[in-house]
Amino acid sequence: MQTHGFLLSAEKGKPVNRTSPQTFLLAMAFVMPFVFSTWMALLNNFVIEKAAFTGAEIGLLQSIREVPGFLAFTAIYVLLFVKEQRFAILSIGVMSAGVAATGYFPTEYGLYLTTLIMSIGFHYFETTQQSLTLQWLDKKESAHFLGKSLAVKSFGSLLAFGGIWLLMEWFEVSYQTTYLLAGGIGLVVVIFLWFGFPMFEQPATQTKKLVLRKNYWLYYMLTFLSGARRQIFVVFAGFMMVEKFGYSVGEISLLFGVNYVFNLLFAAKIGKWVGVIGERKALTLEYVGLILVFVGYAFVTNPHIAAGLYIIDHMFFALAIAIKTYLQKIADQKDIAATASVSFTINHIAAVVIPALLGLVWLYSSTLVFLIGAGFALCSLVASQLIPNEPTELIPTKLAKSVSTEKEYV
Repeated sequence: MQTHGFLLSAEKGKPVNRTSPQTFLLAMAFVMPFVFSTWMALLNNFVIEKAAFTGAEIGLLQSIREVPGFLAFTAIYVLLFVKEQRFAILSIGVMSAGVAATGYFPTEYGLYLTTLIMSIGFHYFETTQQSLTLQWLDKKESAHFLGKSLAVKSFGSLLAFGGIWLLMEWFEVSYQTTYLLAGGIGLVVVIFLWFGFPMFEQPATQTKKLVLRKNYWLYYMLTFLSGARRQIFVVFAGFMMVEKFGYSVGEISLLFGVNYVFNLLFAAKIGKWVGVIGERKALTLEYVGLILVFVGYAFVTNPHIAAGLYIIDHMFFALAIAIKTYLQKIADQKDIAATASVSFTINHIAAVVIPALLGLVWLYSSTLVFLIGAGFALCSLVASQLIPNEPTELIPTKLAKSVSTEKEYV
């Protein structure tokens, strides 16, 4: 498979080295989930045991966590002063510092503050990582590489969960020390990323403005619905496992571990499969499965069945890389960074509101929370049917005839 000269093929068996942008992307893909998964795996038990959180407080905390995601569009302005590759590394550093400090602030407002710091780094990193990946990869191999990246992320998460289980179940290490270790390791890796890799060439000069393109409307819609639906899973599925079924930190970590073992073993194959069957079929399968899972969440009473639903739920998320490859196929190359910034904001419009709002709903009916999630999955299913078999810059629907293809800059 031919690629641009500065790219390294993602095909199996090809060598990787420190001069490859793909190696750099995979290194970042490892450290981010290692640090973030530590924060996430401990969160529900930490806030319940140390800060006496209820559904209302956890919902508000998660809404605060998503505010930087809503403001992700500001990344494009930071790029006026900092190169995108350096910005990605600095973002990991900010996230790691927030995680390292979490254990020292076991109060409601302390947790809100450290969560905000962690989240600023996390969301700026996610924005720049997606942008760099879609810029540096050939379209024909991006789905496969995104699957490989997901596998590497899963390995980082597995290492975090294994460490949590070992430290807290066997050595009774405190929350404070565990958070500090994870954040400290993240900061060490940041130094390596900064000095250990060269600055890589970008194939096209990126637009340094916010760009909204009318014929990206379907991508924007899928992104919005994905953000709304995913928040219900991230916030309330794990919270249900602790509050309703009494899962311990070790049990939650092992449950997460099963999810990531699946991704480690199969994510690259799933990515390659998405590249073969196309975005519409991949997303159709994901959304049908998620509808069934959310309905199951709504009525489950058995902790083992709940754990099974949680694992199945996580498996379907690997198919969501189809949304990213859809963007790559329809996007103007020089608009990738700007579109990635805007898409994260769109993804988080609902994410800022939903956790706090549904946290209040949770106090009265957890069943209704998950049925709302099924409703979002149904809307995603309907929208995904508008994706053409071979996506191009124009969407071949009746709506596209009345939509200008000119760019609008805000």
